[in-house]
Amino acid sequence: MTSTDADGTPILRPTRQRIAVAQAMASFHDFRSAQEIHELLGRRGERVGLATVYRSLQRMVEGGEVDLLRTEDGEAIYRRCSDTHHHHLVCRSCGATVEVEGPAVERWTRAMADEHGFADVSHTLEIFGTCPACR
Repeated sequence: MTSTDADGTPILRPTRQRIAVAQAMASFHDFRSAQEIHELLGRRGERVGLATVYRSLQRMVEGGEVDLLRTEDGEAIYRRCSDTHHHHLVCRSCGATVEVEGPAVERWTRAMADEHGFADVSHTLEIFGTCPACR
């Protein structure tokens, strides 16, 4: 039987594999794919299956511990995130990423949700371009 917290969310026990993925995530500041994280774990001598890496990352995304970004070609990449809601500027050339806040985006999102009767709305925004170093 799985334990749950006050709002019914399952409480996941910290397995060796989940801890290894979390430690790997703490070791870099850029976005990485699940495959790259899996390779990093292998280089460290950690035996964690790729499917377990994907599941751990998904749980971390759901828990707000990790940012998930979709590249322009649709690949999912991950990075430990800051504690506040934010958006990303992403360089198409080198992958450099900058966290940015967008109060106008937040106001627009609330207005669109209200106008159409939506509640419990969330959103993500990634802006792709070329960073100053790559221009």
